[in-house]
Amino acid sequence: MIIIGLTGSIGMGKSTTAEMFREEGYPVFDADGVVHELYAKGGKAVPIIKAVFPDAIKNGAVDRVVLGAHMRADPLHLKVLESFIHPLVSESRTAFFEAHKDAKIVVMDVPLLFETGLDKAVHHIAVVTAPYQLQRERVLAREGMTPELFDSLLARQIPDDEKRKRADVLIFTDKGLDNARKQVQDIIRDLKETA
Repeated sequence: MIIIGLTGSIGMGKSTTAEMFREEGYPVFDADGVVHELYAKGGKAVPIIKAVFPDAIKNGAVDRVVLGAHMRADPLHLKVLESFIHPLVSESRTAFFEAHKDAKIVVMDVPLLFETGLDKAVHHIAVVTAPYQLQRERVLAREGMTPELFDSLLARQIPDDEKRKRADVLIFTDKGLDNARKQVQDIIRDLKETA
C-alpha cells in the first residue's frame, strides 16, 4: 500500500483536491471530516468538550464558533483540546486503514500533517498550494471569517513556502479544476509506475 499524505494551508483547495482522488477511485481518510463527526450530535468528543467547555455545546453538538473563541482566548485551551481529540482521530485512522488494507493507494487528507508529525507515516507528500492573494480571497469569502481570524488560523500552521519545501509533489489550484484534476491523475500514474 502506498500512502499519500495530502496537506495544504487553509483556503488552498485541499478538500476539493481530496475529492478528486476519491473520484479516481482511491480511499481518502479525511481528518477534518472525522473531527466534524466527533463534534456532531452523538459524537464521541461532545461529552468531553461539555466537561471542559460547557458553553460550547448547543443542542447536543459542539458549537465550533464558541469553541474557537476559547481556543483563541488561551493557547493552553488548544493543547487541552488536542490532547483528547488527536487520540480519537487516531482511532478512526486505524479503522480506516483496516477497512482499506487491500487498497494499492490511499490518501490521508490531514491539514496539520507536518504539525502533528504524520508526515513520517506516509510514503509521498502532496502539498496543495495557490498564491497567497487567492488563498486570502477564498478564506475571507467564507461565512463568519474575518481578517483577524484568518491571520490567527494561518499563525497555527506551518507557512505555505515551508510546506512546499517538504513536499514530494505540489498541486497548484489557481488554474482551475481541470488543471488540478490533471495533476492528481499524473500523481496517481507516476506512483503506479514506480510501485
